[in-house]
Amino acid sequence: MTDSFEADVVVIGAGVIGLACGRALARAGREVIVLEAEDQIAMHTSSRNSEVIHAGLYYATGSLKARHCVNGRRMLYSFLDAHGVAVKRCGKLVVAIGEGEAGELGAILARAQANGVEDLRLLDGAGALAMEPALNPEVAAAIHSPVSGIFDSHAYFLALQGELEDAGGSIAFNTPVLSGAVEAGHIRLETGGDNPATILARTVVNAAGHYASHIAATIEGPHTAGLPETHFVKGSYFGISGRTPFSRLIYPMPNTATLGLHLTIDLGGRGKVGPDAEWLPEGASPPFDYRVDPARAAVFHAEVSRYWPGLTVDRLTPDYAGVRPKIVPRGAPSGDFRIEGSETHGSAGLINLLGIESPGLTSSLSIADHVAELAG
Repeated sequence: MTDSFEADVVVIGAGVIGLACGRALARAGREVIVLEAEDQIAMHTSSRNSEVIHAGLYYATGSLKARHCVNGRRMLYSFLDAHGVAVKRCGKLVVAIGEGEAGELGAILARAQANGVEDLRLLDGAGALAMEPALNPEVAAAIHSPVSGIFDSHAYFLALQGELEDAGGSIAFNTPVLSGAVEAGHIRLETGGDNPATILARTVVNAAGHYASHIAATIEGPHTAGLPETHFVKGSYFGISGRTPFSRLIYPMPNTATLGLHLTIDLGGRGKVGPDAEWLPEGASPPFDYRVDPARAAVFHAEVSRYWPGLTVDRLTPDYAGVRPKIVPRGAPSGDFRIEGSETHGSAGLINLLGIESPGLTSSLSIADHVAELAG
């Protein structure tokens, strides 16, 4: 037997974006239920990343990524401090090896300043080596971003869940959305799991991460005409055994798919490098294989040793992987977030969040405020 009930706001997905949106809407006085197909929060993209708080250096000025990363970063630091979540404002260096790469740093710096990123400095090679002596002596220049950092993302997720529930919201686990339709006065959702139900919701926020495009397509309505195809990119990480001789995050020059094989040091002092960019075959879909291929260590070593020549390949051990949902094909410039309400796609009451990859974690609180505004 299928139950049927009405709801004010349904958020699909209890990853960091769904939790943040649910929290913002509940705190705004809406009655919120979050539907999650898994049995825990933040099981996929949200928990499989570098735990880096991004400054907002790279994203096209005026884009949603630039806007929400810079604003979200400021909001995130305040939230973490207020809730006692572990965080370290360690800063980062974006390093250019050789004069050829150094010429590209100026464009990154100009874009970052246009995006409103604070306190940036352009260093020459000597200045970079003074900060981080273990860098390649051939480093020609670097950008120092002191507002970048790392944090305990899992404690952040739990804090969001706590505030969502304190504001009267709830999470229904093991409740996948199977189909739906935009109908007069509401959106009908059909859910599966142990207790299948028909939900008639006034507002639906599709924050389903990997599944967001698929779920948007299964909900009948005008919005289905303009949905992008999702492409999946697996990013692996390798841990570094022994002491890592850096106190800041170290980033190489970015490429079209990622910000490069960067080096981070977690809150416990352990180093890791990644992610790389392994485009999965067209038609690939969740669930994904998150195992890390040990053979990729040679490629990691070759890339990372360009800026850290003291690294030896035997210090790299397979760690974990994540998969990024991209709404641009391989070889295309990195796409922007798509955060679309009825004024964009014509389906009343539906808000789709598509292509929410990096810097989605840093941007989460700002995205949530944007969604709350769209929801009225």
